[in-house]
Amino acid sequence: MALRCFPIWVCPQTTHHRSPLMGLAEFDADKRRRFCLWECSSSASQRAVTAIEGEIPFSRELKKSSDELGLTQETQSLSFHRDLSMLPKPLTANSLYSSDGDDSKVRISFQGIPGAYSETAALKAFPNCETVPCEQFEAAFQAVELWLVDKAVLPIENSVGGSIHRNYDLLLRHRLHIVQEVHLPVNHCLLGVPGVKKEDIKCVLSHPQALDQCVNSLNNLGIQRISAKDTATAAQTVSSSGKIDVGAIASVRAANIYGLDILAENIQDDVNNVTRFLILAREPMIPRTDRPYKTSIVFSLEEGPGVLFKALAVFALRSINLSKIESRPQRRRPLRVVDGSNNGSAKYFDYLFYIDFEASMADTRAQHALGHLQEFASFIRILGCYPMDLVR
Repeated sequence: MALRCFPIWVCPQTTHHRSPLMGLAEFDADKRRRFCLWECSSSASQRAVTAIEGEIPFSRELKKSSDELGLTQETQSLSFHRDLSMLPKPLTANSLYSSDGDDSKVRISFQGIPGAYSETAALKAFPNCETVPCEQFEAAFQAVELWLVDKAVLPIENSVGGSIHRNYDLLLRHRLHIVQEVHLPVNHCLLGVPGVKKEDIKCVLSHPQALDQCVNSLNNLGIQRISAKDTATAAQTVSSSGKIDVGAIASVRAANIYGLDILAENIQDDVNNVTRFLILAREPMIPRTDRPYKTSIVFSLEEGPGVLFKALAVFALRSINLSKIESRPQRRRPLRVVDGSNNGSAKYFDYLFYIDFEASMADTRAQHALGHLQEFASFIRILGCYPMDLVR
């Protein structure tokens, strides 16, 4: 039976310090002395023994031969049995996707103070999460980028008030990815300090958009409207003042946090008032096709007649539904001068187009549509591919 010794290059389990005075050749020789891979073969049968990191196979039948070949007692003492159950398990397809498991360690940033509608949206998506209030939307983005939190929640549009354009600009300015959407029905409540009645309220504080959405109810009550930074701040202000003739329009959660009485619920003029929120993360979600997905993109187009029609047609040709389209002037190049035929006198805006379409990036139709769109677009960026929120 022939024995052969092969050097392998692995790191030892025990810490091996290389002296700063040791040369490269001496260090390599030292590694060769410490680690060998033994292969034992014969004419009748062949058997291979493979070492794992930090382990040198050793058996009685090799003891004599190892003595003959000069293996030291130090090398033999490194041999041990490892519990294979402690080794990392191979990834499965299911482990690559996010699950609905324990979210108690998830930290989510939002703009506002506790009691804001954005915080309610975060808790709808992750009921056991830890919410982190931020002064501005920009700070909510930066908290994710700086690894202070795991995700951020961002209101993007309201069924009555329309799109929040500032937040569309932030989506392009930052490199976060949309991983989820949340549709939150709006329940505007008239709040007051404990013991007061609805008829006692003479003026009310709230965010301007909330005030606009409750115009009819407030007019019927003859209540004066005063703008506040946001709905939760309005509730906090009323609670701190203690005035019986001042109320706030805010959420049920804000009433509970700041100890206010709910004098009336659902005072918004439109009962089907819904705000759409986006959940943002540092890494994109891996798209699937097992349920309805939505993809959000932003692009700009080359100059030419009918180019926007051609861009939108790439989705229609593949039966992909567009659920949203929003245009925003480019900040870096807001105006473009028309050439020659108009003597340079006419000017118009260069636009970015934000589109949501109902298809997953794992769907070949979506892949082909974006490939087709590249023929007309000067810039394309995928903002996120995420499951549609079908629960209202």
